[in-house]
Amino acid sequence: MLEELLIFTRGGLILWSSCRALGAAALKGSPIDALIRSCLLEDRSADASFSQDNYALKWTFHNELGLVFVAVYQKILHLLYVDDLLAAVRKDFSQIYDPKCTNYDDFTDIFRQLHLEAQARAEDMNKSKQAISSRPLPAVSHKTAPKARGAGTRATTKGGASRKDDSDGESSGKDHHALANGSHENAAPKDSSHTRPAVVKGKENGGPKDNGAFDVTKLQRLRKNDRKNTGADNATKQLTKPDTKKKGKQDRVWDDKPSNKKLDFTDPADERGDEVTEHVALNQGDSMMDKDENLSSDSEEEVVEDGPKKKGWFSSMFQSVLEKSDLQPALKALKDRLMTKNVAEEIAEKLCESVAASLEGKKLGSFTRISSTVQTAMEEALLRILTPRRSIDILRDVHAAKERGKPYVIVFVGVNGVGKSTNLAKVAYWLLQHNLSVTLAACDTFRSGAVEQLRTHARRLQIPIFEKGYEKDPAVVAREAIQEASRNKSNVVLVDTAGRMQDNEPLMRALSKLINLNSPDLVLFVGEALVGNDAIDQLTKFNQKLADLSAVPTARLIDGILLAKFDTIDDKVGAALSMVYISGAPVMFVGCGQSHTDLKKLNVKSIVKTLLK
Repeated sequence: MLEELLIFTRGGLILWSSCRALGAAALKGSPIDALIRSCLLEDRSADASFSQDNYALKWTFHNELGLVFVAVYQKILHLLYVDDLLAAVRKDFSQIYDPKCTNYDDFTDIFRQLHLEAQARAEDMNKSKQAISSRPLPAVSHKTAPKARGAGTRATTKGGASRKDDSDGESSGKDHHALANGSHENAAPKDSSHTRPAVVKGKENGGPKDNGAFDVTKLQRLRKNDRKNTGADNATKQLTKPDTKKKGKQDRVWDDKPSNKKLDFTDPADERGDEVTEHVALNQGDSMMDKDENLSSDSEEEVVEDGPKKKGWFSSMFQSVLEKSDLQPALKALKDRLMTKNVAEEIAEKLCESVAASLEGKKLGSFTRISSTVQTAMEEALLRILTPRRSIDILRDVHAAKERGKPYVIVFVGVNGVGKSTNLAKVAYWLLQHNLSVTLAACDTFRSGAVEQLRTHARRLQIPIFEKGYEKDPAVVAREAIQEASRNKSNVVLVDTAGRMQDNEPLMRALSKLINLNSPDLVLFVGEALVGNDAIDQLTKFNQKLADLSAVPTARLIDGILLAKFDTIDDKVGAALSMVYISGAPVMFVGCGQSHTDLKKLNVKSIVKTLLK
C-alpha cells in the first residue's frame, strides 16, 4: 500500500500531497526530511531507493521545472508499480504545473486514476509472469533427435534393418557392387548389420554432393591456409616491432614546480619542537593543501572530451534539452578520470549517476558545451560532499568541556599500520600549541611495543601518559585514564587503541565496549590516503560493527576522519572523497609527514581541483 506521494519544488515548497488530498494518516517520523538531508542535499540521488525507520522511499526529478516527486511505502512491501506511477505522475503534473500557482486540488482525481492504472498494469504483469513460469516445458524424445540430421544420415533400427526407401535400396546395391570392385570406397553396403561403421564413416566423410555430409579435406585445406597467414602476420609483427628503450626514473616534482632540493625529514628540534615550528611554517607556504588563494582557473577552462565526435561541434553547442544519451560520453570520461585519482569505482559510478539525474531534462544555454556543463555540475557536487554538513570545532568543544569541569576525550580507531599513534602525537602537539593540557591513554594493550612507542611520544612532547601495560582490558584502562585526567585538571585525553581489521569480531567487540563504556566526545577513524576500494569496506564495516555490537539503543559511530600518509600519494587524492561519501563524516585532519608538526586541515577546493584535473 502506498503511504504517501509528495510533490514539491527544489526550493522546498510543497505543491501537492496525497495524504493531505485524500485525508490519509500522516507518516510516523520524518522520512522525507531524512531523504532530503541524507540524499538530495548530499548529491546521493543516484541511489535506487532510501530507507528510514519502516518506510522505503523512491523519487524522481523534473529538472527543467525544478520539481521533486517522492513516493513512500512500507519497507516490507514490494510494490512493483511505484516507478511506473512516479513516471506517470511526473508526466501529467508537469502539463498542469504553473510556477505562479500553489493550489493543485484538481490533481487529486488524476492521481486516483493513475494509481489504479499503475496497480492494474502491475497485476497483469505479475499474472503473465506466473503463467509463463507454470507452463510445462516440452519433453525431448531421443527417437526424434536423429531426424534433425540430413536424410542421408538416418540411423538404422534396433534390429539392424535399414529404414531406407526403394531408391536408397537400389543405390545401395549398386554401390555394394562397386565396392566389391574397389572403385567406390565411401558407398554404403546393403547389408548394414555387418558393415555399420563403414556407413557412419562414409556419411561423415562424404563428397560435396551430400547435403548432410562434412568435407574433411576442405577443412584441412583451410587449416593450412590459416597457418600460413598466421606465420606471415607474426613475421610482419616482428619486423615492425618498435625498439622501446627503458626510461630512467625521473625526479619527483612537488606542487607543479620543479625543485632540485633534496627532501630532508630529519628533526632538528629540541624536546619541545620550537625550531621545528619555524621550519614547518616556511614549508606551509609551498604546500599544495594551503594554496586556496593561488588556485589557478585551469580546471575551469579544461573540458572533458565528449567521446567519439559523431555529432558536430555546433550540434552539441545548440542542443536545447539535455537527455541521458547526450550526457553519457562526458560522464564516462569523468568516471574514468575519478578512478585514475584513486576514487572507488562504486563511488565514481554513483557520482556520475547523481550528476546525470540532476542535469537530465535541463535546457542547455546558448554557446554552452555539454562537457563543460557536466564538469561544472560535478565540481559543485564534489564541493558539497567534501564540505562538512555540521561544524566540528575541536578547540571550541574543548573549552566548552573545560567550563563543565570535564576533559574532552578523543578515541583514535583504525586498521593495522595506518599510523594511529603517530597521528595521535601530531594532534597532541597541535593542542599544546593552543595552550591546552593533554593526557595520553595507552589503550593498545595488544601490539608489542605499542606502549613504549606512545611513551616515547609523551617524553618528546613532555606530557603525561596513563598506561597499565599489556593484556589488560582497554575499556577499563581508558576509564581510569579519564578519571586520572579529571583529577589532574587535564583538558584533553587522547586514547590510543589497537589496530584491528574490520572483519575481526573479537577486537571489534572490545572497541565497541570501550566506546560505549567511556562515551568519548569524538571518535576519529585514521585511514590511509593510499587505499581505494578498500576504504569503502573499512568504513562501512567499522560503522556496521559498532552499531551491531553496541549495548545502547543509540550507537556511537565514527564522527570524523584523519587521513594519514597524504604526502605519499601525489595526485591520487580519491580516498578522501570515497571515505567522506560512504560515511558522511568529514575529514578533520590530514597527516602529511613524520614530524609532530606535519598535520593540516583538508583543503576542499584543492582536492576538487586535483580530482578534476
